[in-house]
Formats: sequence, structure tokens, C-alpha cells
Amino acid sequence: MPDLRVTLGRLIFRNPILVASGTFGYAKEMAPFVDFSKLGGIVPKTVTQLPRAGNAPPRTIETASGMLNAIGLDNDGLEHFLGHHLPYLRTLPTAILGNIAGKTEDEFVEMARRVGEAGDGLAGLELNLSCPNVSGGLDFATNPEVTRRIVQRCREACPRVPLIAKLTPNVTSIVEIAKAAQDGGIDAVSCVNTFLGIAIDWRKRKPILGNGVGGLSGPAIKPLALRCVWQVAKQVPGLPIIAVGGIGTLDDVLEFLVAGASAVQVGTANFYDPGLSARLVDELPGALGVLGAGSVREIVGTLRAAG
Repeated sequence: MPDLRVTLGRLIFRNPILVASGTFGYAKEMAPFVDFSKLGGIVPKTVTQLPRAGNAPPRTIETASGMLNAIGLDNDGLEHFLGHHLPYLRTLPTAILGNIAGKTEDEFVEMARRVGEAGDGLAGLELNLSCPNVSGGLDFATNPEVTRRIVQRCREACPRVPLIAKLTPNVTSIVEIAKAAQDGGIDAVSCVNTFLGIAIDWRKRKPILGNGVGGLSGPAIKPLALRCVWQVAKQVPGLPIIAVGGIGTLDDVLEFLVAGASAVQVGTANFYDPGLSARLVDELPGALGVLGAGSVREIVGTLRAAG
């Protein structure tokens, strides 16, 4: 039996199949459909410092091979998460990674500090540095220096918990942002968040989503996310990567691993096939056998040059 364990700096997962924030609720909703003990980890919904009502509806629309969402980080706030959701998440037989988003740098730091104080049971904390469907935008990860500074300050405020920076693809060079996160002391990066998009009702001559723009996810973005992972893996040596973006099959998982990711997060597929993530774990040993690999680690970043 191949060894499915993966290590990303201080992060250790029993296998590389995780589920992405915003697509799995706070896990309790998915209990009838998923054997949590099979998963490498769960990233629950993003939380903010204070409760947020989110964006006006419509909030989602199906697109060709994907979906646009503009939920707007609807949540009950950090204290509710720590007091209400985290006690349940702590009981689950898999790694739990919190996910936070701040309106300002100082808010990010304060939230990280609070998680460090009260977040026992979390395997790590994902910093949602860019959410394209929030009114006004959270565009911290479009600036390398801002990214480095937030990561460094959160690292100082929350030294015991491994940190993951969730990177946006809506930049000229995602490599520069990844390098900045590494310079700030990040443990790993999630690559990538959704791509900014819009859906239009041409008869009404209006955007369909209540927020106007939203984040594109699903199979349509996989080649783009794959390119981002490959570039970061190639140009930022030593930075562990968790791949996100259009993963819906075992082939997708293997492509991201070979491109340089050590783990993946299943996102949009959870909406139309909630049992997928657990099945991917079951199927992974067979794929490693095809490659003659005795572990997941053996195939990470083994993509050969074209030609």
C-alpha cells in the first residue's frame, strides 16, 4: 500500500485530499455524505472579525464548466466560530484548517492573534488574502509588500499555528506574491482563489449577480490554476503548495501533484458531488501504482520539460 502522507513544512496530512473553504460549510452539513476520516483535511468557511450579511442576491450563477459566486463572506464572525463551530470541528477525525479574512492589515493580525490564543485543535490557519466577490474587494494579495507584511505580522502574532496564504490569480505575476509570502514566513500557499468574472443579462442590460462581479471556479479554471501552481513550484523553491482550482477527477489531482503541489483542495465539485473527495482518496493508491511510486511525495514536482 503506497504511503499517502504529505508534509508541507509544519503541516502534516494523512493524505493530500482536502476540501476548500466556502464549499464545505462548517463540515456538519456534509456529515451525511462524507466519511471525514478519509480526508486529509477540511477548510471550513471563511470567517471575518465581525458578522457579515454578505452580498445582495443573486449570489451564484452556473457558467460553462463552472460557476460564478458572489456570496460576500456571509458568516457570524470570529467569536461565533471559536465558540460554536470549532468545538464540533475539533471532534472530527481529520486535520482542520481555519480560514480568516480581515478588512485591514491590523484586523488580520488581531484575528490571527485571537486564533492563536483560542484555536487549539486547528492544524493550521489559512489567510484569505483576496476574495474577489466582496463589495469593495479584499485585494491584499495583489501587492507583494502588503502580502509579506501581513504574513510576517500574523506569524509574529500567531507563532504556534502553521499559516497558509491563499493567493489570488488576479495579478500580473503570482510568483512575486508567492515569493513575498515566503519572505514573510508563510508555511505554505493555497494556489489559487477564484478568477474575477461577470455574468450579464443582455436583455435587461444589467449584471446578473447582485454584486456585479463574482469569482469564477470549477473545471473551467483548472488549466489556469495548474499553470499558476507550476509557475510557483518552479520559481519559488522550497515553498509548499496546496492546489485549488477545478479539481473534479483523479486525473486532476495527479496533474497538480506532478506540477508541484503537495496537496489539493476540492472546491466547487463538493456542490454537485459531495462524496467526491473521499472517493479520490480511495482511488489515489491505484494511480500511484501506475506510476510505480511508493508514496505521494515521490511524484510531487516531477513534471518533465516539454518536447
